[in-house]
Amino acid sequence: MNSDTVTYDMIRAAAGRLAGKVRRTPLLSSPFLNEIAGRQVFVKPECLQHTGSFKFRGAWSALSAMPEKQRSQGVIAFSSGNHAQGVALAARAHGVPAVIVMPTDAPRLKIDNTRALGAEVVQYDRATQDRDEIGERLAKERGLTLVKPFDSPLVVAGQGSVGLEIAAQAAEQGVSEAQVLVPCGGGGLTSGIALALAQDAPDMQVHPVEPEGFDDVRRSLESGQIEHNPSMTGSICDAIITPAPGKLTFPILRQLCGPGLIVADSECLQAMALAFLRLKIVIEPGGASALAAALFRTDLLEADTVIVVASGGNVDRELFSIALNDSPEVT
Repeated sequence: MNSDTVTYDMIRAAAGRLAGKVRRTPLLSSPFLNEIAGRQVFVKPECLQHTGSFKFRGAWSALSAMPEKQRSQGVIAFSSGNHAQGVALAARAHGVPAVIVMPTDAPRLKIDNTRALGAEVVQYDRATQDRDEIGERLAKERGLTLVKPFDSPLVVAGQGSVGLEIAAQAAEQGVSEAQVLVPCGGGGLTSGIALALAQDAPDMQVHPVEPEGFDDVRRSLESGQIEHNPSMTGSICDAIITPAPGKLTFPILRQLCGPGLIVADSECLQAMALAFLRLKIVIEPGGASALAAALFRTDLLEADTVIVVASGGNVDRELFSIALNDSPEVT
């Protein structure tokens, strides 16, 4: 098998390794959110996953598939926080060391949690330094295996388990046709879900969602080639700010996804408040981007049902307070 390929069978195999290790997060709904969106909205709260995001799925998938000798030497990852925590927890569960390269402006909660899970944190300036270079250099120097956040077949396969669950849970609700909105950074979660749904729910179309000014995936889908973000700072949606879609993920996104959607930071804050008010869940800004698109980009959606992935909930208290206190009242 081509080591740079992700297949439906790989997603199924990853789901088997994840069984009993990850939470099967539910599909939530609220008549209040349906009214705002003008259609049925289901939310899959991966903010309830171990470490507070879907990233644990890909991390466990990758580490559990490694040969024991390789895994025992330790792993390294680069992340603003969610992938960091997923790899740190998976490494701790396997009894192996983990080094995590994190930007200095990552939310303090994510940095503290990563350290609390036993990982060594190495920080860098995302505006002036290249995290890929740092990660690859440390991996070589220390003999660690690099677990990439999205450009890894085993990681994408693990994230694809979200799509398997969406298909099964939607079927339980009698839903076979829907638009599926996914917060998108490098495209690991989005491409994994798209691969799974193409097989299990072919009448569902996946759309990546990004913050304004950091819509590299949307622009790449339009141009047919990988486009880059001009900056790596300037949005509160830190979890989904990446330089460009992955070389592994972009061909999958291009083949299987519909047009990308963009939302404003202020809309993500408003979606966070509504998720807390109506669903009683906590979502971080990037994780709320898909819900923001479902609620505030209604003219760009066509399906009677929209399924939203709330990809993470690791938000600092101060920013969450801003979302609750400063967002416009929506009833």
